[in-house]
Amino acid sequence: MDAPARYILVVAHTGRQDSLDAGVAVCSQLLEAGATPVLSADERRDLLAAEPSLVEVAVLGTDVRAEELELVIVLGGDGTILRAAELVRGCGAPLLGVNLGHVGFLAESERDDLREAVARGLANDYTVEERMTLSARVKLDNQVVYESWALNEATVEKASRERMLEVVIEVDGRPMESFGCDGVVMSTPTGSTAYSFSAGGPVVWPGVAALLLVPLSAHALFARPLVVDAESSLAIEVLDRAGGAGILWCDGRRAFDLPPGARVVVRRSPVPVRLARLHPGPFTDRLVHKFNLPVAGWRGPVGRE
Repeated sequence: MDAPARYILVVAHTGRQDSLDAGVAVCSQLLEAGATPVLSADERRDLLAAEPSLVEVAVLGTDVRAEELELVIVLGGDGTILRAAELVRGCGAPLLGVNLGHVGFLAESERDDLREAVARGLANDYTVEERMTLSARVKLDNQVVYESWALNEATVEKASRERMLEVVIEVDGRPMESFGCDGVVMSTPTGSTAYSFSAGGPVVWPGVAALLLVPLSAHALFARPLVVDAESSLAIEVLDRAGGAGILWCDGRRAFDLPPGARVVVRRSPVPVRLARLHPGPFTDRLVHKFNLPVAGWRGPVGRE
């Protein structure tokens, strides 16, 4: 009896030469191991232009359905990982990231470990870590007009540079504060090291069940970052005081225009993103490594603490 087909999606930033070269290397390694590499139609075209011999590479959505994927190998930074998560949303295949970008906080390996990472993926030698995601819903005149999701954050931002955005913040169905601002970031713990972090929000360990709310350049005394229960609901109402419109961004990838009167409700989504981990370990170590934090002089715990 023939072994079942193994379909592994490869997501690469093929507009960059280093990522394209890595994509060629990974697809070649997968084919040598008897697995079928799968790419989007555009990335397959770019890959074949670089290496015409890789004709056995399949096309996602045409030759192979997302539900048939065993694993997703992502070559790039966090932006490429977010794009991969969008491609396979809800299908269950874990994402194994190899960092070709800068910080690459979601990635598991660096480019020097590429071949080993692929070999371990083929051998199913990894653990799977589930990360919370957000669901975002826009209501206008009590009608739902848009729905999306985010792994890192859903952000309500002002749509025009010259106008402030006036909002009301709501937590668990109760109003909390109203102010003018450049926007508001609503984040998962995963996103606490992304836009929320840049805006002054706290770093939250991925295992903490929580949602974050971080105002952007707010004109208010009590516009401080909030950390609320993961089962709470966060809402932002766009007011018509200054005539400013807003825009909702989900992971910086999916956008929806928000007229005055729009209401954005963010909750925990029941569908997580699954990350393949080759090196399970304390999140503290990941922080130190990714941000190159100074730890010289640490003597470690002595005896029983």
